[in-house]
Amino acid sequence: MRFRPCIDIHNGQVKQIVGGSLKDAGDSARTNFASEAGAAYFAELYKKDGLRGGHIILLNPVTSEYYGATRAQAMAALKAYPESMQIGGGITADNAAEYLDAGASHVIVTSYAFKDGKIEWERLEHLAAAVGKERVVLDLSCRKRAGDYYIVTDRWQKFTEVKLEQNTLDRLAEYCDEFLVHGVDVEGKRSGIELELVRMLGEWSRIPVTYAGGIGSMADLEAFFRESGGNLDFTIGSALDLFGGSIEYDLVKKYRAHSLN
Repeated sequence: MRFRPCIDIHNGQVKQIVGGSLKDAGDSARTNFASEAGAAYFAELYKKDGLRGGHIILLNPVTSEYYGATRAQAMAALKAYPESMQIGGGITADNAAEYLDAGASHVIVTSYAFKDGKIEWERLEHLAAAVGKERVVLDLSCRKRAGDYYIVTDRWQKFTEVKLEQNTLDRLAEYCDEFLVHGVDVEGKRSGIELELVRMLGEWSRIPVTYAGGIGSMADLEAFFRESGGNLDFTIGSALDLFGGSIEYDLVKKYRAHSLN
């Protein structure tokens, strides 16, 4: 169990947002924090502190007027800390190599892997063939509906028909090196973790999984450790003092915990 740092970029600026509020229409989102520093500043900080395996997320679609500025920020971060951070947002088999060549350790893929709400297995095979499954992270961020967690795509705005459960993880693990899972309904709210989701992910351990969403205090982090069995990595965004929150980055960056199992 270790801390994975993040750099979320929206409208050309490093931000922390409430995940469920993101809308492509008008490029709007409820913002918890907007930084005056660029993405490269945060990448250089993570490099100084030796934090690897974090993620850079482009929160604008390619069709957005802000996409160029958002992408430029992301590329600057990759240049600042090459071969050490993952990148996601609009990744396909056709452009994945471009981001890897720019310095990403892995590409993070969600929407490309789904079509009409279903897993597009041929696309996953194409992606794995194009860059190697060892360079792929699948973002299985999810929201709860009718008592179950369903994977959501298109910047967390669209429900798929795919339940996030252990059988799903087993099948998708054949096409990637890691999973990234945001609990979207608590993302950015600093209101506590998705307990049921964390327990389920913690019981599954074939490949590394990073969880994001709802950690708002050190007490939440300790609860995350207990509920996950220490088997998941984690990221903290809005609650971190780097992004206007109260959890000390200098404390979290040193956080290491061993599995309970």
